[in-house]
Amino acid sequence: MIRVIIYLALVTLIALAGAWIADRPGEVAITWQGWRIETSVVVAVLLLLLLVMILMLAWSLLRAIWRSPHLVGRFVDRHRAARGERAISQGLIAVGAGDLHAARKFAAEARRFKPQEPLALLLSAQTAQLAGDRAAAELAFRSMAARADTKLLGLRGLFIEAQRRADLPAARGYAEEAARTAPAVAWAGQAALEFRCAAGDWEGALAILERNMHNKLLDRSTYRRQRAVLLTAAALAAEEADRDRARALALEAVKLAPTLVPAAELAARLLLEKRHQRRAARIIERAWQANPHPDLAQVYAYLRVGDSPRDRLARVQALAAKAPGHVESAIAVARAAIDAQEFALARSALKPWLDHPTQRVAELMATLEQAESGNEGRAREWIARALRARRDPAWTADGFVSERWLPISPVSGKLDAMQWKVPLAALGTATVIEPERETIAAPSSAPAKPSAETPSGEAVPDKGERPPSSDQAEAKAEPKLEPKVEPVIPLMHAPDDPGPEPPPDREPAPAPAGDRWWRLRLFR
Repeated sequence: MIRVIIYLALVTLIALAGAWIADRPGEVAITWQGWRIETSVVVAVLLLLLLVMILMLAWSLLRAIWRSPHLVGRFVDRHRAARGERAISQGLIAVGAGDLHAARKFAAEARRFKPQEPLALLLSAQTAQLAGDRAAAELAFRSMAARADTKLLGLRGLFIEAQRRADLPAARGYAEEAARTAPAVAWAGQAALEFRCAAGDWEGALAILERNMHNKLLDRSTYRRQRAVLLTAAALAAEEADRDRARALALEAVKLAPTLVPAAELAARLLLEKRHQRRAARIIERAWQANPHPDLAQVYAYLRVGDSPRDRLARVQALAAKAPGHVESAIAVARAAIDAQEFALARSALKPWLDHPTQRVAELMATLEQAESGNEGRAREWIARALRARRDPAWTADGFVSERWLPISPVSGKLDAMQWKVPLAALGTATVIEPERETIAAPSSAPAKPSAETPSGEAVPDKGERPPSSDQAEAKAEPKLEPKVEPVIPLMHAPDDPGPEPPPDREPAPAPAGDRWWRLRLFR
């Protein structure tokens, strides 16, 4: 609207100027070099305007001739850029569709027309990956890592390629460089954290965790849980060398995650060395209510040195009352009752679980028969039943079964992956079941097929667990074949890498004299 008004105003001014000149006629005379030109004012003005237009046209023509090389070059550049952009677009589509021939064609065209374009480098790398040419892919990613605008993309590609060829030191270097370059990048922060954990550098892992929290890469609850796991791992590593430091670390871990069984068990044991029985008992009771575990029951039974077996039985009964109806409560009471020679009480505690016993329940019944009447036949019968019994919960992560807790998965290197649950082992897998904790070695290769696991990251058994019904037991008795899973590249460990050595095992509390625990090597 404003432009229309301005246009009408200019037309009006020109018309007024023309009318003003027409109302004032006159003559213009020009004398030059003996020539005399006489004309009217109107004609003179029109001739002047025509001369100006001719000069402007001539100037434009000369300027176009002078700039013609630049204009031709710019036209060629625009044409090449358009072809390069079209090649990149079609090449990325071909890579996504898995068309290797078209991807190679458009990648070559993109390199010819736009060699320094970031997307052209990405197309070259993805085409090389599609063709299985790892060397070419790594070369393209190195070119991207050398540029400021594509450095993170290049480091990410180099990190993945290093993982694929099982070059863990190189993968760790790329991840930590990416974390230093851009601390807010989630994959780099998580990878650097897991590499520090795999190396047993708990102090460095704690520092990276703090940095990840500062950059808002994880929520508050996840941060507290992971910090508690790292503190527990650091306490286990320092347990033999510095008991005071281990105690402080374990207590801090319990404050962050009171239901973390390894932290509660370690903190209680170290507190008992300083005669802090009440504080240790509170820690065990709180963890037991959420996660009944045999390690907690063992520590709780020996809160006071020198107690009689009957005193330990009474204490364990009080602990079992905090998780009624749970199989771990029944096992803890039965074990303490056998120590105290209260065989009737032991049978009563295990009775709800005898129709379809777990392996530990069957082992305890064998121990009970041997201790009460010396009936070797009945004991062997229960041992035979243990061979076919349902498995007890164990520490599992990514299909790997461990007899003690580990801060990271020996398979994937994931932090806080261990869960206390019943492992679903494939047929033909040999597993050693030990009632007491003993040191195990990390696997030298990828384990058997991973079992089905719950998506929850925290191992919290069902507090309301009850003895299974006959129909459920028959359904569970049928072996379940796991689906075939294609091998995947582990995040932290190469296929031939044994992974981080687990922290040294701790000696269990002394068992009472005369106690006989059955140790079975079971083959499924």
